[in-house]
Amino acid sequence: MFTSDTHPHPSRRPALRRLCRAWWLLPLCLSLPMSPARAQINLPELGDSSSAIVSPQQEYELGQKWLRLYRSRVPTSADPLMQSYLEQLLSRLAASSQLRNQKLELILVKNPTMNAFAVPGGVVGVHTGLFIYAESEGQLASVLSHELAHLSQRHFARGVEKAQQNSIPTMAALLASLVLAATAGGDAGIAAMTATQAAALDSQLRFSRQNEQEADRIGMLTMVAAGEDPYAVPAMFERMLQATRYSQRPPEFLLTHPVTESRVADALNRANQYPQRQYPQNLEFYLMRVRAQIVHENTPQDAVKRFTGEYEGETLSREASRYGLAIALTDSNQPERAREHITALLQKRPDQPAYIIASANVEAADNNLPGALEILSAALRSQPNHHAYNMRYAEMLMKAGRYEDAQATLSAQVKQRPKDDNIWYLLAEVNGLAGDIVGVHEARAEYYLLNGIFDKAQHQLQNALRLVQGNYHKTALLEERLRQVKQMQDNGKL
Repeated sequence: MFTSDTHPHPSRRPALRRLCRAWWLLPLCLSLPMSPARAQINLPELGDSSSAIVSPQQEYELGQKWLRLYRSRVPTSADPLMQSYLEQLLSRLAASSQLRNQKLELILVKNPTMNAFAVPGGVVGVHTGLFIYAESEGQLASVLSHELAHLSQRHFARGVEKAQQNSIPTMAALLASLVLAATAGGDAGIAAMTATQAAALDSQLRFSRQNEQEADRIGMLTMVAAGEDPYAVPAMFERMLQATRYSQRPPEFLLTHPVTESRVADALNRANQYPQRQYPQNLEFYLMRVRAQIVHENTPQDAVKRFTGEYEGETLSREASRYGLAIALTDSNQPERAREHITALLQKRPDQPAYIIASANVEAADNNLPGALEILSAALRSQPNHHAYNMRYAEMLMKAGRYEDAQATLSAQVKQRPKDDNIWYLLAEVNGLAGDIVGVHEARAEYYLLNGIFDKAQHQLQNALRLVQGNYHKTALLEERLRQVKQMQDNGKL
């Protein structure tokens, strides 16, 4: 397991159980009772009237503002294996979707609930809990395809247009509601509505349901085009329905993503248009599912019990359960037992990154840092740009006291992924250990900037400026960055 799965934040608030949205927020999220599906539909022209209301560039800027705000309030996962897997899956689905701009930005949220969401501008969020509820890659893909359909059909822009037609709050209220949804939750948002706003509620929810139905149909088209099982769509709906069957459900008219028996039936009817056949199961999905399960176990000992039971009994993937058991044994300081399982897994799949990293973790747990570093170094020789290898290698270098080597590794990674706040966080730490104080301030500034904490970002840059007096080139670079941060702060005010 990675040591920095969830990186701390000086202003982090407690984890939110779900990302909800106020009535004007439109279907940007996939709250617990909801998921994907789709079929045939006449697609709207992207040059329609909604583009005149909210341009794609405005959507992108709004999405970036929201992302910075969200990061500052919600614990996110920095697991590079899960990140890379989801990015690859999203890329494959986007290539088969109706999205014209297929450049997406993923945020992985450490939260056990079944949830995913899409925000205008190409931001896609996935809760780690979604892996636990999904029982196949197809079921996970069905949720993501649904969210991509919200983006491709520009439901946000069309919602703004509808709001303007109904003379209800538009851009400012929509952006404010994104903040409210991330910090207070949907119930608070609804409770805060005034009597005059309530008059528009029914109309807005009807429009949102139309968006959901459209996303269901477009999403299934994406699934089929991407080679995924269309029957995974109703299967995932059924999983969601089961998850809410024995809990108190709010009235359907207040659910932006209602999962009902009729919605499951509609998805099944659409899937029936395609012939049933066997689809190969992707081991990678089950390995990532195991990682998500471990994140939400109370203790490593509990994880050992879980995966021992799965490995010796019923499981969706015995190989993945063995991998989970190896991780749990490593985390519970039983490296000898863990090594036995990882060795067997590597004999079967010697090039599997998850097993190679787990093997390095076993050696580190057994106080063999040189051995762990050699395992990762060998892996990087064959795949020098592998994100997870590089991140784990940098962490091992830090443990070994090789701070300058860790600096070099993280600096190369941050050039590849400049919007990854976890890399900036680790780079600030290793810069401090290496005695590079200017580098500490610069990396912290970028970290705070990505989390929307502009005052602290400016403070870090000002500290760096004081340390580089006389270095005109460095001073000019820092002053320019400080100017950019101030401009972003001014543009990002709600």
